[in-house]
Amino acid sequence: MRTTLRASLALAAAASLLAACGGTDEGTAASGEGTGNECTAGKTIADGTLTIATGNPAFSPWVENDAPESGEGFEAAVAYAVAGELGFADENVAWVRTGFDEAIQPGAKNFDFNLQQYSITPERQQTVSFSDPYYTTNQAIVGYPDSVAGGATSVADLKGLKFGVQAGTTSLEFLETVIAPDTEPFVYDDNAAAKAALEAKQIDAIVVDLPTAFYIAAVEIEGAAVIGQFPAAGGSADEFGLLFDLDNPLVECVNAALASLRDSGDLAAIKQTWLADKTNAPVIATE
Repeated sequence: MRTTLRASLALAAAASLLAACGGTDEGTAASGEGTGNECTAGKTIADGTLTIATGNPAFSPWVENDAPESGEGFEAAVAYAVAGELGFADENVAWVRTGFDEAIQPGAKNFDFNLQQYSITPERQQTVSFSDPYYTTNQAIVGYPDSVAGGATSVADLKGLKFGVQAGTTSLEFLETVIAPDTEPFVYDDNAAAKAALEAKQIDAIVVDLPTAFYIAAVEIEGAAVIGQFPAAGGSADEFGLLFDLDNPLVECVNAALASLRDSGDLAAIKQTWLADKTNAPVIATE
């Protein structure tokens, strides 16, 4: 996929991004071939390099085998597609790792942008900036079909369950405000701990985004299933954005890159490659 995208976008990338950022068709790369373009000049933390962050570890289907440098997985592929649009060759992309909450905190960052399923929220926009959305998904629950979670078709069916969820996520907010279970949920530092609790049957279900739910059920927890997803009308739709230091001028360049990838159909192609089978689940009514 990465090689195909490079070939199809190489001729159009420089012209479209320079126009979007105020450049001209005659503009040349800021620091040499493959090290950025006129729009990114002076805006990256390291000259000639695009530094991208993801989680530690990073999980499928977002990053395959915890190796973002492979370009495999939805977010890894998106990262390299954006980098290519910005004029960066693969060898001029550097990866760093951060905790989920760590990256949202105020202060200088060690990355140009970070992607690990960050939902765009007004609260987070007080301390960091986001790109335009690159993916929209629903919340979902994972549990065992033969447990008390199995067969749930409405929020009312979920009230008595013991839930687990990762701290600092929109999944936690959704759990507390929309599902509002009778028992206080168990809140974990990361999804790995929540998954371990479910596997040990210490909890009845976990709340995560839909593609993650499919991966957990299919690969990570034997016998688990996606009990259902929640409709966007219930307030559960999440828009994922690339995360930047607050008021980072690189945002405008990345938004232009994402617009180009949407218009060309390449963003949809990446979604089809990595997430095509991870969106079809029963709908749980929120009313």
